[in-house]
Amino acid sequence: MFRRYAFTWCYLSLYVLMEIIQAVLSPHQRTVLVAWASTSVDNLEHHPAGSLVVSALIGGGDRVAWPVLIAVAVLAANHAVGNKRVLLICLAGQLAGSLVSEGIVAYRVHIGHLPVADRQLIDIGPSYVVMAAIVTAVVCGALLPRVAAAIVFAILVFGGHIFGGLSTLEVAAVGHLTAAVTAFGCALPIAIGQPPSIRRERQPAT
Repeated sequence: MFRRYAFTWCYLSLYVLMEIIQAVLSPHQRTVLVAWASTSVDNLEHHPAGSLVVSALIGGGDRVAWPVLIAVAVLAANHAVGNKRVLLICLAGQLAGSLVSEGIVAYRVHIGHLPVADRQLIDIGPSYVVMAAIVTAVVCGALLPRVAAAIVFAILVFGGHIFGGLSTLEVAAVGHLTAAVTAFGCALPIAIGQPPSIRRERQPAT
């Protein structure tokens, strides 16, 4: 069971561990950690690898809801495409979501449409990874993973308003859309290459 869904359990465990670490930190220490981990323009210029990885492990909202949403969405994607592929797709979603959204911020600051302070915006959370997992499960999964992923998507859209501010190029909204499009581009060739019988009822892959 662990081996089949190793990526899900490893990511979820690291996320929960980071939540525990934050719980024991002082408010000042947590502020410093979040500022360092944020995939802001400045951080992506100075320590891109660290911020891209750690930011996906720091939740910015409900400490109970996010582990559940991660477990459902990532497990569904993991079941559909296996450990290696879900790792690569979620990584691609996190990278693209962060780089495109913050790249737009950097350009808008450069041309004077945003203040220089926006180069240090706080941009953290697992939502780009979860969005990539949702799309992967919907594109490549059997019925049950698709339904589970669709439920998580509905919660994020209607409860979390993840696309709110898209018309004004808000960072989070652009990042979520980019992560979804990236995941779709990665998952579609996998789905096309699957035999119809496997698409109907996918066995857990490794």
